[in-house]
Amino acid sequence: MANQETLFAPEGNESVVPPVSAPLAERMRPRTLDQVIGQTHLLGHGKPLRVAFETGRLHSMILWGPPGVGKTTLARLVAGAVSSQFIVLSAVLAGVKDIREAVDQARAARQAGRGTVVFVDEVHRFNKAQQDAFLPHVESGLFTFIGATTENPSFEVNSALLSRATVHVLKPLDGPDLARLAESARVAMGAPALTAAACDRLVGHADGDARRLLNACETVFELAAGTDLIDEPLLEQALGEALRRYDKGGDQFYDSISALHKSVRGSSPDAALYWLARMLDGGADPRYVARRVIRMASEDIGLADPRAQMLALQAAEVYERLGSPEGELALAQAVVYLAVAPKSNAVYTAWNAVRALVKADLTRPVPLHLRNAPTRLMKQLDHGKDYRYAHEEPGGYAAGENYLPDGLPQRRFYEPVARGLEIRIGERLAEWRALDDAAKNPR
Repeated sequence: MANQETLFAPEGNESVVPPVSAPLAERMRPRTLDQVIGQTHLLGHGKPLRVAFETGRLHSMILWGPPGVGKTTLARLVAGAVSSQFIVLSAVLAGVKDIREAVDQARAARQAGRGTVVFVDEVHRFNKAQQDAFLPHVESGLFTFIGATTENPSFEVNSALLSRATVHVLKPLDGPDLARLAESARVAMGAPALTAAACDRLVGHADGDARRLLNACETVFELAAGTDLIDEPLLEQALGEALRRYDKGGDQFYDSISALHKSVRGSSPDAALYWLARMLDGGADPRYVARRVIRMASEDIGLADPRAQMLALQAAEVYERLGSPEGELALAQAVVYLAVAPKSNAVYTAWNAVRALVKADLTRPVPLHLRNAPTRLMKQLDHGKDYRYAHEEPGGYAAGENYLPDGLPQRRFYEPVARGLEIRIGERLAEWRALDDAAKNPR
C-alpha cells in the first residue's frame, strides 16, 4: 500500500520520538496537546477539540486551514487520545482501492476491540466518487473520519460527507506564537541567539506557517554553528532569495497591494506593472494578487467593461496552469487591461447601499404578484396574481411594474457612469424610466 500509512498511537497520548536525522519540523512536532502552539480557539479550556480530547468522545471532522498550522498534528493527537489505529491517506496519491484497504483494516481493528481514525490529507483533491466511498462507514461508525484541507470545504467537500463532519477552522500562527516556536527550535538545536530584527524577519518569512518557520530555522541554525549571534545579514545569507523582502502580514505588504489597486483605479498601467513586479519580487503569493485583481475588476471597472472581470478570471486560471514565472505574464496582462479600461464603481456603490438598507430595514414580505405559485392552494391565496410577464409586454418591458416590497420607498441604487458600456446602459435605463413615468402618470 504505497499510498497509505498505518500508525498505531501508543497509550498516554504520546507518539514515537522521530530520529535525529528527521527534519526539524518533524522532530518538533507536538506529541501532547499541551505542546501545541496556537489554535487556542479550538484547544483552550472548554473548547471543542479540547473537550473531545479530554472525554475521549471523538467525532468525524474537517480541519480547514492554511499550510503549516497543525492539521496533521491535531489529527495524530486525536487518534492518540483514544489509542486508535491511525490510517493516513494522501488524496494526491490514493484511490478507491486504498480506501477499501483502509476499510478492511478498520474492520479488523474493530474485531480486535480497537477503534480506527482515518485521516485524509488534502481531502479536497478526492473526487465525488472517492469522497462518497467514506459515507457508509462514517455513518456506521466503523471509523472516525478526519479530513484536512487548505480549501473551503463548502466548495470542495461533498455536502453528504460535510454534513456528517464538524468543520474546525485552524488559523495561521500569529507573531508571538511563531517567535516562541523559533526560540524552542533554537534551544533544541543549540544555536546562538537571534537579534530582535532577525527574529522579526524570520517570523515575517514564515507568514503564519509553522512548518515554513522550522524549515527556515533549520537552515539558518546549521549555518550559524560557531557564530555568537544570528543577525539579518546571516539570515539573508542562509535563506537567500527565499527570504521575504517584507512581512506578508505587515504594513509594507498592504501598502504595496494598496498602491497596485490605486494605480489600476487611476488608469496608470506603468505604475500598476511596477507595483505588481514589486509584490511578486518581494515574495507575495501570486494567487493572492490574482484574487485582488479580480476584485479590482468588479469594484473599479464593473459594467463599464465586463470583459475586464473575464480577463482577470482567465489570468488567475492561466497562472494555476502555468505557475511561476510563466503564469505571471497573464497577471501582468490583466493588470494592464484593467488599468486602461473605462472605470466605474457604480455597481460597487449600489451594492453597498443596498446592503446597508437591507441591514437597517425590517424584513418586508414579497409582494403577492411576485410570489411563486406552484400549487393550487398558493394560487387560491393569490400568489402570482396580476403578475405581468415582461416578454408579452411591448418592447419586452412591463412599464410601471413594481418589483420592490410594498411600502418600500422607491430608490435608485444603481446609477451608471458616462464611461464605457455604461453609457449605453444609462441610455437604456433612462428609456425604461421614461416609460415607467408615462405608465404611472398617464395624460
